[in-house]
Amino acid sequence: MAFAGLKKQINKANQFMNEKIGGVEGTKLDDDFVEMERKTDIMCELVEDLQLKIKEFLHPNPASRAKMSAVKGIGKLSGQAKAATYPQPEGVLGETLITFGKKIGEENLYAQSLVETGESMKQIADIKYNLDDNMKMNVIEPLHQLSTKDIKEVQHHRKKLQGRRLDFDCKKRKKDKALYTPSSSPARSPGRGAGSHVSEDEIKLAEDKFAESLHLAQMGMHNLLENDVEQISQLTTFAENLLDYHRQCTEILEALAGTLHDKKNEAASLPRSEFVPKTLSDLGVIDSLNGGLPTTNITASPLPSPMKSPARSPMMQNPSAQALYDFEPENPGELGFNEGDTITLTQRIDENWFEGTVNGKTGLFPVSYVNVVVPLP
Repeated sequence: MAFAGLKKQINKANQFMNEKIGGVEGTKLDDDFVEMERKTDIMCELVEDLQLKIKEFLHPNPASRAKMSAVKGIGKLSGQAKAATYPQPEGVLGETLITFGKKIGEENLYAQSLVETGESMKQIADIKYNLDDNMKMNVIEPLHQLSTKDIKEVQHHRKKLQGRRLDFDCKKRKKDKALYTPSSSPARSPGRGAGSHVSEDEIKLAEDKFAESLHLAQMGMHNLLENDVEQISQLTTFAENLLDYHRQCTEILEALAGTLHDKKNEAASLPRSEFVPKTLSDLGVIDSLNGGLPTTNITASPLPSPMKSPARSPMMQNPSAQALYDFEPENPGELGFNEGDTITLTQRIDENWFEGTVNGKTGLFPVSYVNVVVPLP
């Protein structure tokens, strides 16, 4: 068995090299089969690309996708792993609004409006998590199953078909060569030419296996390409999930807009209180300084020059950060760097992004990829 398998591999390699280099013509399948292979290749590419682009659609922030990849990618979109996922931007904004609303004081109408807006943003973030879960379960997982099961099986049969076709063509070519080669020995049988080692049974067996693989490859590609109902159903689910997400967001935002409108009217109806700024005399500053003497009699000692202050550092350090990991830019305007690089910070874009310069290049990069050494002023 081991020798037979080795012989078959040698036949395949022999035929492949003869076709590529020697110009030998192999068995050609009809145009319908070629067209079916072309459509199957497109379907394989579509499924792979679609999985990637849906992930980007759900998490457009490149830092978000990098973090998702670090925790084994799309599998962490499940509800149980919500705490490990990258925070939804609506939720981050909501937390900020609520925090500062409470700091200002909830008796203030503007502070109340901040808290109301923050709570609405957090509700939208929760809905976005549900959208992630639904997309993962009803769209991404079916695509993943299609890629790892059905498409993988079809590609297996196509590869096997190619190998069996090469084996059949090689044996057939050897047989034909033997038939047309003059025999130097009168005792040699008419069907066996010089140098031929292929029997009719071997050719028949190779032909049967070739035919079997052809049938399996055609049926696999046909089933993959004619599965319109299930594939359209996935697109329908995708659209319905998005529609439900936007519908719930619309309801929340409409309620928020109504609440803020009422707050605005309430603030407009309040009477404006008169405000008179206090003077130094009102605050008792003059009396405490010179016992009630006019301020013109006070001789102020000159303040030391800031440049001559001994507390001032002789050299101001530029804001900088050290890279914790390699960062590969995915979008225009992003700054790539390697672990250990020192990056000069120019500004903070938001809670997730810095702008900085390294090796003469300037761009954006995620906050989570660096350790700030000298903070921005």
